[in-house]
Amino acid sequence: MKLTKEIKTGLLAVFAISTFILGYNYLKGSSLLQKERVFFTVYDNVEGLDLSSPVTLNGLKVGKVQEIVINPEDAKLIVKFKIERDFVFSNQSVARIYGGGIIGGKSLAVVPDYESKIPAKSGDTLRGEVEEGIMELVNDRLTPLQTKIESAVVGVDSLMYSVNNVMDPKSRKSLRESIDNLNKITTSFAVSSKSLENLLKDNEQKLSNTFENLDITTQNFAKLSDSLAQINLGQIVNELETTLANFKELSENLNSGEGTLGKLIKDESLYTNLEYATKQLEELLQDIKLNPKRYIHVSVFGRKAGEFQEPESRDQ
Repeated sequence: MKLTKEIKTGLLAVFAISTFILGYNYLKGSSLLQKERVFFTVYDNVEGLDLSSPVTLNGLKVGKVQEIVINPEDAKLIVKFKIERDFVFSNQSVARIYGGGIIGGKSLAVVPDYESKIPAKSGDTLRGEVEEGIMELVNDRLTPLQTKIESAVVGVDSLMYSVNNVMDPKSRKSLRESIDNLNKITTSFAVSSKSLENLLKDNEQKLSNTFENLDITTQNFAKLSDSLAQINLGQIVNELETTLANFKELSENLNSGEGTLGKLIKDESLYTNLEYATKQLEELLQDIKLNPKRYIHVSVFGRKAGEFQEPESRDQ
């Protein structure tokens, strides 16, 4: 069968019209080959949401925005969007505008509500919300910072004005002299630091020996502490208390005249007798020195010893 030119022209026109219709619907966000559900939501401000903006569910693209019209009664914006995927969500779900950057690019997210058991049907109107975008967040953060910067600038300006009023030529000269003195002090401190460094370097060995000796002393002290810790201080204290008690008892006995030492200290007659015996012994020794033949003699013919004569007292 041979096609005429008229038939070919007609088929080409039908194909062109079909392609135009499909392309136009695709640009509008509609598809003739998929099952779609259409929903509506209302906003006071769409924050840059545009036609063909993606509709997402948990970040997954499930549709597109088809139309945005202005309600003539209250100037609110009615957004019409389609859902291409077949998933069930309740009629209490939220259509939230989110995202976007400095140049726009907002998206519409469906936030399902699982508490309600009534499923949303095509043509229902969902509750609309707008999430703060990057510009809103930046404005919220920058506004307090801007206020603080303005206050700081005003404070700096006032400070500079006060400084200019205070810093007369005489004050500037004094300030320069103070800075010069500070530089001199810094230089002197650097020289002192260098001298100290040289001193430490020259006496490094001595310092090392000193620290070693200190370490040995610390170790010895630790050993001494261990030895002192091992001593039974309680027993020593008890023995010391016993000794002090005995000494106290002895002292009391001496003071009361009990015992030999107590009588010797307290009894005057014993002292008198002892003094008298000492005097007699002294006189005996004196007589022996003066008349040794009376006590020590050798008699060949049996000569009789002379009578005893009392020696002269040494007190005379």
